[in-house]
Amino acid sequence: MSVKDRVIAIIAEQAVLEPSDVTMDSTLEDLGIDSLGLVESIFAIEEAFDISVPFNANEPEQSDFDISSVATIVAGIEKLIAEQAK
Repeated sequence: MSVKDRVIAIIAEQAVLEPSDVTMDSTLEDLGIDSLGLVESIFAIEEAFDISVPFNANEPEQSDFDISSVATIVAGIEKLIAEQAK
């Protein structure tokens, strides 16, 4: 399973949707994911990929991690995985 597919599966699970309902253009707001769901998604992603996501749940706008859409989340996770592999 690709990074993209795993991330979509995790986000879909948090949103109680089918993965096919989650597009790369979807925002977390579009999917009905609130701040608690976002935190749970980040934890699930960290666990699935054994990475640490630089995300501050208290100040998401101050975070270096872009959560504006599924595509930016996937790109950020791919970057973190690549950095960890160095």
